[in-house]
Amino acid sequence: MTEKHFCLDDSPEFRMLELGEVTSTNDFLRGYKSVDGERRITLVTTEYQTAGRGSGTNHWQSERGENLLFSLLVHPRHVSPSNLFVLSEVLALSVLQALSSHLSLLTSHLKIKWPNDIYYGDRKICGMLIENNLKGNCVEDCVMGVGININQTTFGDELPNPISLVQILGHPVERRFVLERVMEFFTRYFTWTELGRDKEIHEMYLNHLYRRNEKCHFSDEKGDFYATIIDVKPTGHLVVVDETGKERRYGFKEIQFLI
Repeated sequence: MTEKHFCLDDSPEFRMLELGEVTSTNDFLRGYKSVDGERRITLVTTEYQTAGRGSGTNHWQSERGENLLFSLLVHPRHVSPSNLFVLSEVLALSVLQALSSHLSLLTSHLKIKWPNDIYYGDRKICGMLIENNLKGNCVEDCVMGVGININQTTFGDELPNPISLVQILGHPVERRFVLERVMEFFTRYFTWTELGRDKEIHEMYLNHLYRRNEKCHFSDEKGDFYATIIDVKPTGHLVVVDETGKERRYGFKEIQFLI
């Protein structure tokens, strides 16, 4: 029986652009203008990024043709600016579920490290960069960049804890099959946001959260400390309880895991 895969063909709601090389897929989509009308989802992939970007000042490094590098452009005007984190949850869940389909019994090792990295055990297999464009009280568009380590076997020493699918499985993986699965789940969960099913998405996100309800080593502007992750608010703020029983709340980049 022939295996069926999610369709990535162009349609009135979807467009896919495949590039050989680009500075970064996020940069490309932030300047992209369709000549024949807005699509619900625009996907751009590349074999290589000359200036791949991670969160903050970080850079995403990937060997040419080895990994999955792509960005999505969506127009979530139904999402309020106060609830933007649901888009991060949708993307993280989509990648996690796609990778789970390739790992079979090993899926329990896959987790979402707040806010949206994907970890296998204590090692990073995927990073994301989400950039929103607000217009008044509306999210005009959102560019969501993803880098998934697929077939790369060696990484630079400057990367603290990378891992790839080929290192986990012991054999190469067809990158397009992973992309098709990501898009299958992303289309499903993005539709959920349009249907007002944000609470379900949030609960799924919490159920897959890395180190939730475990004592962890953290660092903030005041120094190192131990605390337990108890929640992530719909706004995206991480909530931990330290060893004194004090509840602390952090925004993105305000706290760091010490793994």
